[in-house]
Amino acid sequence: MSADMNAGSIGLVVVSPRVPAGLMTRDAWSRIESAGLVLGRDAEEPLVEAVTEAGLEVKLVADVTAPDLARRLVDAADEQDVVWLGSSDADPGLTDALAGELTRLDSPPPVEVVVGSWDAPGARLLDAVAVMDTLRSPGGCPWDAKQTHASLAPYLVEEAFEVVEAIGEQDSSHLEEELGDVLLQVLFHARVASERADEGFDIDAVAGRLVDKLVRRHPHVFADGAASSPEEVEAEWARIKADEKPERDADDPLAGVPTGLPPLERATKYVSRLTKAGHGDLVADVTSGDSLGPALLDLVVQARELGVDPSVALATALSDLDARVGARRSDPST
Repeated sequence: MSADMNAGSIGLVVVSPRVPAGLMTRDAWSRIESAGLVLGRDAEEPLVEAVTEAGLEVKLVADVTAPDLARRLVDAADEQDVVWLGSSDADPGLTDALAGELTRLDSPPPVEVVVGSWDAPGARLLDAVAVMDTLRSPGGCPWDAKQTHASLAPYLVEEAFEVVEAIGEQDSSHLEEELGDVLLQVLFHARVASERADEGFDIDAVAGRLVDKLVRRHPHVFADGAASSPEEVEAEWARIKADEKPERDADDPLAGVPTGLPPLERATKYVSRLTKAGHGDLVADVTSGDSLGPALLDLVVQARELGVDPSVALATALSDLDARVGARRSDPST
């Protein structure tokens, strides 16, 4: 090999494992098509398969070690442009081995990582679906495999409250984790439903139904709706929702509020619904009472007027109490 100059270059083509291998950028395809030599691990690698199906020749190296592969790439670049089609396992050790080979040359060939495709927003959701599939499939987790909608229901409620707690703490890392736990419950329920022989559904059906609802209820964004303020958007949402659910009593502003909600959350819903429907006088009648219940309801009314979620406010206060208890336990003199 000449130590003074190289006739070619090395291109390392990498793609997202969550995007079909053939859906690469024009630059990546051009780099592969113009190369004098295209190397790949084996014929079953998705990227190798896509390039081969496009009618291009790929020479396979099988189980060659990272140092040997690096040496082969550098040697080949002495005479021509060479491209390596990245493997599914990301070729551990290859970049370090390649760096070692290049440092021993006076005039090393140029090396470029060519990104053929990137993850789209939400791509990691595909990984979450795949993990859930593994857990519920034969050979997966026996605990996950035995769960039902009913057995999982308490966890969904618990995780939702933990999200509220994280919001109250204003801890973004904690909130990120807790939202993941809620997402797990959605994936779990969808997977359980997909296994039903009758009237089952899967995560795509759940997502599809959500997309349809969001598009339908946002005509000001996706159609010719005229709502331009938050208040107009809320009113339009309520009208569209009423049209979608004609079986509900249109004159009942409390229709659809789950009776199983905890009292504080239910009170918040009731106050909001009744106030928007012009029945604030009914709320005032109740809060004018002199017992504890009306007084608590009046606090919910005050929270709404201040734009504060009473559940979050209470959770924040309880967290503060937790901290104070912990401080007293560690320092009894306080």
